Amino acid sequence: MSKIKPSKGAPYARILGVGGYRPTRIVPNEVILETIDSSDEWIRSRSGIETRHWANAEETVAAMSIEASGKAIADAGITAEQIGGVIVSTVSHFKQTPAVATEIADKLGTAKAAAFDISAGCAGFGYGLTLAKGMVVEGSAEYVLVIGVERLSDLTDLEDRATAFLFGDGAGAVVVGPATEPHIGPTVWGSEGDKSETIKQTVPWTDYRDGTVARFPAITQEGQAVFRWAVFEMAKVAQQALDAAGIGADELDVFIPHQANERIIDSMVKTLKLPESVTVARDVRTTGNTSAASIPLAMERLLATGEAKSGDTALVIGFGAGLVYAATVVTLP
Repeated sequence: MSKIKPSKGAPYARILGVGGYRPTRIVPNEVILETIDSSDEWIRSRSGIETRHWANAEETVAAMSIEASGKAIADAGITAEQIGGVIVSTVSHFKQTPAVATEIADKLGTAKAAAFDISAGCAGFGYGLTLAKGMVVEGSAEYVLVIGVERLSDLTDLEDRATAFLFGDGAGAVVVGPATEPHIGPTVWGSEGDKSETIKQTVPWTDYRDGTVARFPAITQEGQAVFRWAVFEMAKVAQQALDAAGIGADELDVFIPHQANERIIDSMVKTLKLPESVTVARDVRTTGNTSAASIPLAMERLLATGEAKSGDTALVIGFGAGLVYAATVVTLP
């Protein structure tokens, strides 16, 4: 018989607050067209993207995260000292170590919170949310900060016609804390590593360091393959998340998919047969693809504009490089 005492965590967890930060510089498609042979009409028709935000030198991964986190903590009605864990999902923090989460935890004023980074691409927010839920329920932290943050402009090849227009920068954060009822459903997540070549960094950092290649590494993807996978396979994952939560499409209030491409979003809405009453996040139009930051940024905007409200039931799903994915149903803060 085990001598270990049972944990004293909360019976359930929920999202208590959300915050976002978008860089001050707004970049229209016309700027992208200076380096690729395309048109504004083509970019809009293929992706839905009209503008995106690019960070300046001061808007670092840490700085954007701190701004978004401060808003999320205030929205949750708690103090930074109460945060027991900080989880940061990013692929664009260029220091291998230490984790940027430790810097963020310190500058926010947490009481030596557990802090670590994860790399799960565009599914990173879902991965972080699932880990945070586990920490709260297990009892290792009462409140956990989950941050999705990217400076993808640093990893964009502006001469790559397939990706130059896609990516933006920004940070989104949520506070996860205790609840007496289930407000974060079971997570449906996984990976398909046999498809890892469809979204990847062009070359390892060592190739650039050693002079094997002259160009800085960038993100590249096989657009059609990614589109087919996202449309056909991720709609199945989204449905599995609804089923796991015991929610029907007609009971859903909000759909917040990863903001990769508006055509993908439209196709998922159609496949899932979501009723017109469901509010669908389309933050991609003015924010672009911000990878791990896209879901919390879209969530924050829907609540700020009144398109969604506190207590709404939302389906969130992220998917991307790996290929990895994560979907769950949540109650909005």
